[in-house]
Amino acid sequence: MIHNSAFLKSIVKYLNLKKDGIYIDCTFGCGGHSLEILKNLNNYGRLLSFDLDPKCSIFSKNILNNDSRFYYVNDNFINMIKYVNKFFNRKVDGVLFDLGISSYQLDDSYRGFSFMRNGPLDMRINQNIGFKASYWLNKASKNDIFKVIKDFGEEKYAMSISKKICIERKYKYINNTEHLSNLVKSVVKFNKFYKNQSTRTFQAIRIFINNELFNLKIALREAYKILSSKGRLVVISFHSLEDRIVKNFIKLNSNNVLSLLNKLPLTFNQINKLYPIKMLNLGKKKPNKKDILNNSRIRSSILRIAEKI
Repeated sequence: MIHNSAFLKSIVKYLNLKKDGIYIDCTFGCGGHSLEILKNLNNYGRLLSFDLDPKCSIFSKNILNNDSRFYYVNDNFINMIKYVNKFFNRKVDGVLFDLGISSYQLDDSYRGFSFMRNGPLDMRINQNIGFKASYWLNKASKNDIFKVIKDFGEEKYAMSISKKICIERKYKYINNTEHLSNLVKSVVKFNKFYKNQSTRTFQAIRIFINNELFNLKIALREAYKILSSKGRLVVISFHSLEDRIVKNFIKLNSNNVLSLLNKLPLTFNQINKLYPIKMLNLGKKKPNKKDILNNSRIRSSILRIAEKI
């Protein structure tokens, strides 16, 4: 399967890869980033990759061919500390997050992630756990549906969509992506500046079903705990909600000097004791034209980099 991972050739630079380092790829997907990292490690280097989707194990076997430097885990990345302690029992040199879902998941109509292909309205990253999006949509209250679409999709027509869903389900069970997409389009006005009327609603429901934002907040804290001094945190996000969480996490840990102004005068040692700097904010990157030509789905992505002190 051909899959162009976001910022693929730049990851080595942003992670500041050491040949004998230990790294974590929190979202294995089709294995593009993991393979690129392994290409730059020697026999003493190690890579631990996670993916919640059981189907990703197929790609891990096909691409990495039992590489002794590589460890693959089908689990939620919030559990990374458990596996780092199990496999390495030491701090790691870099943690990479490539958030959201991959192209192969979007393109599989049976997963229910995309409004471009009709299929069962599932949306679970791991289809062995949790409840389907269709079950929730047909059982949840109007206010709960409104809140999810508003908060996780930033959709201004959230109330109209939730009302339409609740009316429709009285007459027909909403169980496929085409049905939901048509409902959304019936109340959301077309705007040439938007990608598609259904984009924000589908995003919101997917985020809710998989508890994505809550998991991200936990995982960032866990990643910080296991990073060694000078270890890099690299996060690729695809929408503003994810990016805001990452940006705020880095900002919080890289210290905001402005917050100290009302406490001055203070010596450097006093400042450092009260507000120790935990990370260096190394900035953000956006895809260039060549990146977008290789993979149009990364056009909205933002990559942020931080280094642990």
